[in-house]
Amino acid sequence: MRTNFHFMNRSYYKASIEAFRTSSIEQILGGLSLQNNFTLLQTQRDAWLVQIEILRDVLEPFEGAIYFEYSIPRMGRRIDVVLLIGAVIFVLEFKVGESAFGVQAIDQVYDYALDLKNFHDSSHLQYIAPVLIATSARSSSPVVAVTPQNDKLFSPILSDVAQLGDVIAQVINFAGGDDIDERQWEAGRYCPTPTIVEAAIALYNNHSVSEITRRDASATNLSQTSLAISEIIKSSRQGAYKSICLVTGVPGAGKTLVGLDVATKHIASDDDLYSVYLSGNGPLVKILCEALARDKVRRNSELGEKTKIGLARADVKTFIQNVHHFRDECMLDKTRPPIEHVAVFDEAQRAWNVEQTSSFMLRKKNTPNFNQSEPEFLISCMDRHNDWAVVVCLVGGGQEINTGEAGIGEWIEAIKRSFPDWRLCISSRLTDSEYNATHLHAYLKTRPHVTYYDELHLGVSMRSYRAEDVSLLIKQMLDLETDNARQTHQRIRGKYPIVITRNLGKAKQWLKSKARGSERYGIVVSSQAERLKPHAIDVKSPMDPVHWFLDGKEDVRSSFYLEDVATEFHVQGLELDWACVTWDADFRFNECGWSHHSFCGDRWNNINKPERKQYLKNAYRVLLTRARQGMVLVVPEGVDDDHTRPPSFYDGTYEYLKGIGFQEI
Repeated sequence: MRTNFHFMNRSYYKASIEAFRTSSIEQILGGLSLQNNFTLLQTQRDAWLVQIEILRDVLEPFEGAIYFEYSIPRMGRRIDVVLLIGAVIFVLEFKVGESAFGVQAIDQVYDYALDLKNFHDSSHLQYIAPVLIATSARSSSPVVAVTPQNDKLFSPILSDVAQLGDVIAQVINFAGGDDIDERQWEAGRYCPTPTIVEAAIALYNNHSVSEITRRDASATNLSQTSLAISEIIKSSRQGAYKSICLVTGVPGAGKTLVGLDVATKHIASDDDLYSVYLSGNGPLVKILCEALARDKVRRNSELGEKTKIGLARADVKTFIQNVHHFRDECMLDKTRPPIEHVAVFDEAQRAWNVEQTSSFMLRKKNTPNFNQSEPEFLISCMDRHNDWAVVVCLVGGGQEINTGEAGIGEWIEAIKRSFPDWRLCISSRLTDSEYNATHLHAYLKTRPHVTYYDELHLGVSMRSYRAEDVSLLIKQMLDLETDNARQTHQRIRGKYPIVITRNLGKAKQWLKSKARGSERYGIVVSSQAERLKPHAIDVKSPMDPVHWFLDGKEDVRSSFYLEDVATEFHVQGLELDWACVTWDADFRFNECGWSHHSFCGDRWNNINKPERKQYLKNAYRVLLTRARQGMVLVVPEGVDDDHTRPPSFYDGTYEYLKGIGFQEI
């Protein structure tokens, strides 16, 4: 059963401060308990009692509104208390019984405030003050100051109980301005843009895609796409036929999110609508599985239940799987259909062609003469069902980055060769050039049971909630449409900063100065960037993407440490808040345009094969579309006494980027 959040009632308890102070503790606790959908633990009840008693005293001089347990669906969490007093929104996080202010707790309250600032319409222009209260802390002198970004967001204020009233008064005095209208604030739309990790966690915990994503006019197609796929599944089941559904989208448009939404709607294995989310992107699968498992352990712990991380991981793996593991299971019994009737294949364009699949099956599975591409074999597995089946392919344009990736055309070719009865439900944009399926246009026009859907194309990048045109800018930049790139950059530069430098140290400082709370930042480089070693960047050095993407600021393996770097293979399908893209001489700009190179032995060699050139270009497309809020591009200066790194290998690229209008730091 999905929980429906209404903007007017996103808290367990709300009242005017006056009504709160004059109500009995029993009335307030009763209101909180009635709205709580979980087992009410004694620890939670005790925490509420402490918060109520503190605030009834502290709020005596103030007027406004109070909200307990205010929902932040994007993060799957609730703010302890929100106060509207004067011109300020106060975000209060209580650590009952704590005497210290931990880094994670500080980031937690900061993240809540940032969530309101970025994604809640009626909070955008208001002062927001995150306050962390450690109830057993000794008397302190809280610092009240806005952040350097100067967007009316206060830096986290650390307060003990005795100082809390003074903190509120200081903030109100600092902010000034008109009182916030309580009704208008409550009616404001919540339009979040979650990271894929946040989205997976929220969807796995029974939120819907519409609850955790934007609802503005430009983004309505996300929920429409999910609905269209659900209708195709429903009609296939009712009509007892088999369908393949091809969904296209620009980088960051939310294809993975839609796939996860479809899979989580039918997560019970005893239902014949049982679905599975499959991806050949190994790092993405590992990261999502680990994030869901850790969240499950955390949630159960908050409910007083102990769950071993191993058991949590096992549960999650039935819902998110590596496509190659799914393939291997189907190989064990070549007649039995998989338990799932719906298979969602993410990044379907990366499935292997016949040559790559045949080579793998011979080398790794001791299976000679295997003559099917990966798409054809995977469809054949679902075709084993006697009644109905649906394959959903999520397709990114210009995303093939590895040898043997077949592209989306192979899925249609497989249907053409071997599955004449399957119905095709296709994005109306599938024949656009970046999807490499234009050669199939004539065939699709003559085949029966082909239906085109506008809803199956996701045309707006959701990754950057600051500027949707980032992916367009990168496309224009890589396609050498310089004038168009300049114009696009002019449109977004005030909302989405892109800066350039020749100094990696400056870039690291820039990242750290921009990130707030737990906003994640890191260095990304091409897997071919083999001459960045003098800058302490070694693309061959082993790194664990799970630690890099999920671990905190205190862990040297995390992206925050800016020591390990991620390549296009680690980050495809994922995102950072702030990224440092460090450019090497593998992809250089000169008077003839882009020049493609690979490093072998002690020198750079030219890349001549068109497909390898495209892979390298796509690698940089992936790297340059990872950041949600902004990025810094580093092009080293090179040195005269190293024949593998002369300035001439880098200067052209830097001047080209500078010419687009990116600010130098």
